[in-house]
Amino acid sequence: METERKSWYFKALHKERCQLLLAGIYYLNTCTNKDLNQRKSTVDKNYLSREGYEKLEEELQDLKTRGRKEIAEEIAEARAKGDLSENAEYDAAKEAQGMLEKRIAELENALANARILDEEDIKTDKAYLLSTVTIHNHNVDKEVKYTLVSKDEANFKKNKISIESPIGKAILGREIGETFEVDVPAGKLKLEVKDIER
Repeated sequence: METERKSWYFKALHKERCQLLLAGIYYLNTCTNKDLNQRKSTVDKNYLSREGYEKLEEELQDLKTRGRKEIAEEIAEARAKGDLSENAEYDAAKEAQGMLEKRIAELENALANARILDEEDIKTDKAYLLSTVTIHNHNVDKEVKYTLVSKDEANFKKNKISIESPIGKAILGREIGETFEVDVPAGKLKLEVKDIER
């Protein structure tokens, strides 16, 4: 009797699994090309200048060769000092290795999703990615030039600001003569687009 009960249970379980499997197959078969294309289009593209792309490639190559070699040497030296359970140098080297591998993964992802923009194709009617925009800051009555770039190329010292930053987002899509306000950690800025160049 017990054996029959178990047999019935396993048959019912098998039937339920088969139904779920068939439902999954049916769903996959009814997915149209449009559905698949929509999913693919959700992958973020990383727009870069040729110079920015090459810099990321150089950094990736350097980390994969010199960076990994140096970390491996540090780990080997720390291991040679004995007990790893109380070895601060070993822990530090392993943590550095984790950070290195994280950066390598970030760079690989950025390059895999990169689309190189030709600066010659950038229009000057509005502020686009790679546009150089002259902005008048009404708060301090000064003008400054910003180049709008992706987050991977941002360099505030060179006035290259990310389109994901508060100011970059606010400038993107603006036309010459537009005045607008931006909320930043220091308060509210009143800015005006004076010129747009490639």
